[in-house]
Amino acid sequence: MITDQVQTLGIQPGDHIEAWHNGKLFHKGQVTDVVRSLELIWIMDARTGTRKLLDPDALEIIRVRV
Repeated sequence: MITDQVQTLGIQPGDHIEAWHNGKLFHKGQVTDVVRSLELIWIMDARTGTRKLLDPDALEIIRVRV
């Protein structure tokens, strides 16, 4: 699996991402929406099957190439 740390500008709907904080994986899933003006990312969390709102200022967002 190849990963890239990315800025919010590089994230697009359809991307697969992981969200980390202090070395711990918190969320993993596919991006459904990006609100660039607020720098927020919505994903469908692969672990829970629910939609999650991610704050890139609070999390390290990694794009995962599948």
